[in-house]
Amino acid sequence: MRATKLLTRSEFQVMSILWNLPDQKGFTGDILAKFEEPKPAYTTLATFLKILHNKGFVSYKKVGNKLLFTPKVPTTGYASTYLDPGKDAFFAGNAKDMIAYLIGKEQLSAEDIAALHDCLNQKQA
Repeated sequence: MRATKLLTRSEFQVMSILWNLPDQKGFTGDILAKFEEPKPAYTTLATFLKILHNKGFVSYKKVGNKLLFTPKVPTTGYASTYLDPGKDAFFAGNAKDMIAYLIGKEQLSAEDIAALHDCLNQKQA
């Protein structure tokens, strides 16, 4: 599923935590435990999860008397919401220029460079 709606900063924070939980699944308490201080109120988080469900970003299933939340939109699906327009706006749609810009801003280890080479070689195949 490709994300077409934008998340607020708080909604994105919830999704980031959910994306990084083991198996990308969690109960409200699991998600709340991953927040840094000051943590939102449990009811505030529950409201955000309801909004994210209504927007189509998460699904849930009832387990006992709790809801287990799972992302419906992968991180890559949501990232494309920003990266594709950014590539078009700042790099005239040229992925090579965008990647060169991003690589130029980073200190890359030999392992990072090797991984990038592998990625490019797989793309050519």
